[in-house]
Amino acid sequence: MRHRKAHRKLGRTTSHRLALLKNLSIALINEGKIETTLPKAKELRSYFEKLVTKAKVGDFNAHRAVFSKLQNKDATKKLVEEIAPTHKDRNGGYVAIKRTVIRKGDATQLASIEIL
Repeated sequence: MRHRKAHRKLGRTTSHRLALLKNLSIALINEGKIETTLPKAKELRSYFEKLVTKAKVGDFNAHRAVFSKLQNKDATKKLVEEIAPTHKDRNGGYVAIKRTVIRKGDATQLASIEIL
């Protein structure tokens, strides 16, 4: 049983899973909306919302904290200077997940995740 387990493993090692979440976050910041599988989208929501919460502070330490997770200067700058200030008055719920279609090849539920 998986009682009280913190996150989904997504069938990957820890380093692979963190790299996946980092790359999905960068894509979400750059595009504003991406489509992925439902479990990945649900796991990305938690990861991304923690980044936005850190970025809302907007100071130098916020830049450093976000950059340490993303390792991408452009995405970090866009998140801290453009996306996070629009969510100053909001306490969480920065992204929306909508189920889309079932993928024909392996019958996996796909979902669209977008920044509000």
